[in-house]
Amino acid sequence: MTPFDRADWLTLLLHFISLSLLAVGGAITTTPDMHRFLVDSHHWLTNEQFVSSVALAQAAPGPNILFVALMGWNVGLNSVGGLGHGVASWVAGLTGMSLAMLGILLPSTTLTYFATRWGHRNRELRLVRAFKQGMAPIVVALLMATAWVLMMGDRVAPFNGRIVALAVVSMIIVWRTRVHLLWLLATGALAGALGLI
Repeated sequence: MTPFDRADWLTLLLHFISLSLLAVGGAITTTPDMHRFLVDSHHWLTNEQFVSSVALAQAAPGPNILFVALMGWNVGLNSVGGLGHGVASWVAGLTGMSLAMLGILLPSTTLTYFATRWGHRNRELRLVRAFKQGMAPIVVALLMATAWVLMMGDRVAPFNGRIVALAVVSMIIVWRTRVHLLWLLATGALAGALGLI
């Protein structure tokens, strides 16, 4: 990969700005398009770096949006050929991280601030209630697309009915009961460790 020029950095920033405005349900719902852009189209990240960024940020304490910072960091490092280039590596990594986070946070934060104030003042309007109810299926569909991208990655795997069944059962349990999510995660981990899925 050749070192980034200003146009590449601007492209990275503008893409995350556009994703920020589409991040209904959180930044995690935009991961399919991040994958398309960063891995498939521009080849700025490998699939392994992409999936590892998401997994590490989800496992770490704190906000799950940290995966965007990790992706930006990795894009920056890849733009100069990795960590072996001393100060240039750190500058590129921090630049990528800063641009990705600025792009993903600034537009949605600003829009959310003003929309929330307006929605709170007008919460009894039929339009506001309808908007809230209409957004629920969109968020669910975006989360399902994210799960698909993370599950499939670069490989084409045969259909696994057990995984689909486990996902559907987990979804119903979360929807209809008060079982804590950690129990479901532990059950999924145990099923994987035992080779059941």
